[in-house]
Amino acid sequence: MAVAIRVEDITIEGPHGGLAVRTYVPSSPTRGLVWAHGGAFALGGLDQLESDWVARQIAARGIAVIAVDYQLAPTPDWFAAEAGGVPVKDGVRFPVASDEVTAAWTAASGLVPEVDPPGWSLGGASAGANLAAGAALRLRDRGGPQPASLVLAYGLFHRALPPLTAEIDAKCRYSGGRSFTADDVRLINLNYVGDPAHLLHPYAFPGGHDVGGLPPSFLLNSDSDPLRASGQRFASELIEAGNDALVVVEPTTAHGHLDGPAQVGAAQSIERMVAWLSADRM
Repeated sequence: MAVAIRVEDITIEGPHGGLAVRTYVPSSPTRGLVWAHGGAFALGGLDQLESDWVARQIAARGIAVIAVDYQLAPTPDWFAAEAGGVPVKDGVRFPVASDEVTAAWTAASGLVPEVDPPGWSLGGASAGANLAAGAALRLRDRGGPQPASLVLAYGLFHRALPPLTAEIDAKCRYSGGRSFTADDVRLINLNYVGDPAHLLHPYAFPGGHDVGGLPPSFLLNSDSDPLRASGQRFASELIEAGNDALVVVEPTTAHGHLDGPAQVGAAQSIERMVAWLSADRM
C-alpha cells in the first residue's frame, strides 16, 4: 500500500464532446483497468468512493486505473432524494454513456502508455457494470481489439429485474441494506434509455442477448442485493454462450458495498478484483 500513485484529471475527445477521465498510475504498471462508477445511470462522478476509492486501492496494488466521468441521465427527483444525491436536470439518454465508456477503453493505452494495449481490462459497478458489458459487446461487434477481461460488480444487465430466488429475497428482506424493487428497476432503466424501444437494445441491456465471444469475466455480487438476480443470470448467460466467467458473492454485503469502504467485505472485494486483474491470461 506504500506504492506512489500519479493521479491526473484529463479531458479527452469523446464521441459526444469532451469526456473527463481521471488516471491513477503506479510506478511500472503492466496491467490496467478502465472503470465506470454506478449511480443508476443518473448519479455519481469521479469523486464518489465507488470511483475514487476503488481506483486508488487498485492502483496502490500496481494496476493502472482510468476512471470515466460519463454523462448522466436526468435524475428523477424521487431517486435523487432517496439516494442523497444532487439531481441532474439536463441529462442525456442512451447511447451516450455507453459510447463514452467504449471510447475511454479505446483511448486507454494512449492515456497511460506504460500499459501495453493487451493489458487493459474494462469494468464498473452497478450501472457502470452494465455500461462496461455493453461496451464489450460494441467492441466485439466492431471486430477489433477487446478488453483483456471484464470486472463487473453488482451490475444490472437486464431490462427487467429477474425473479429473486428465495435466498436473495430473504436476505434482502432482513438485511436492512439498500434495496430495489422490480418497479424501481423498471423506472431506472426507462429513465436511462428514454425511448422504451431501447430497452431491447443489447448495448443498453446485454442480458438476454447474444453474449458469445466476450472476454473472460469476473462478476462480483453483493450478498443481500436484489440486483444479484441479474448478476447471477448474466453469469449463467455468459457461461452458456461459451465464455469464461467467475461469479463470486461477497458475504454480508448490500448493494453498492464498494461505495462504502467501511462496509464489511469492501476491502475483500478489492483483493478479489486485483487477483483477477493480475492473473496471466495474455
